[in-house]
Amino acid sequence: MQISKTTPLVVTGGASGLGRATAEAFAEAGAPVAIFDINEEKGEAVAKEIGGLFCKVNILDEQSVLDGFEKARAAHGQERVTVHCAMTAKGGKTLRFDKETHAFKRLPTEDYAFGAQGILISSYRVASISALGMANAEPITEDGERGCITLTASVAAMDAQIGQVVYGSCKAGVNGLVLPLARDLMDLGIRVNSIMPGIFATPLMLGAPQNVLDSLAASVPFPKRLGNPKEFGSLAMEFARNGYFNGQTIRLDGAIRMAPR
Repeated sequence: MQISKTTPLVVTGGASGLGRATAEAFAEAGAPVAIFDINEEKGEAVAKEIGGLFCKVNILDEQSVLDGFEKARAAHGQERVTVHCAMTAKGGKTLRFDKETHAFKRLPTEDYAFGAQGILISSYRVASISALGMANAEPITEDGERGCITLTASVAAMDAQIGQVVYGSCKAGVNGLVLPLARDLMDLGIRVNSIMPGIFATPLMLGAPQNVLDSLAASVPFPKRLGNPKEFGSLAMEFARNGYFNGQTIRLDGAIRMAPR
């Protein structure tokens, strides 16, 4: 797929971090970009900077996502690329020892369900709504391609650490969506892949103390640094451009393999 003004992008979580880097990469290539984010101030600022469109979207709310796609399509036409970076979750160990009660406490099922909604179910929601729109559009390549959907998993899908029972298993679920979605949509010319980023220098990560950041960087085999969000955006761009990427779950991590803690 050639990225141009005829290949609109929708990127969730586009107000910062990996989503912002993706929005910037596609905008630089000439694609109309719609940013879905809950943070209105940051989202509007990024959209203005890249000449894109901001849509205030809560990925936990079905109608909010539907409204976001409707607004984006009214402005730019049918999106041909969707990159889903947004997520929300709660962390914690399955069991923890409470020093006050001298007893073990369990991570509430409700906390797990919240993470499943914010990671796994939101991934299906965004992907399926986007696919429905793509399915009704005309093909844009000689192969009959109608669109490309990229989900964001994590190296935690394979290497989840202590305290990541929610995050790790739900990100593994995102990877689990990829192949069946790709097969469900193959006759419609819609490709589905996921990226598993390692430790990236996102605004959230950069809020950690410098000694922690230095230690994390040293743990990466090569290059010994945190990932640059632009490198994520570059891979998302290649997924869209290269029509033979389909049903893939790709690590982007400098060869890191996370230790238990």
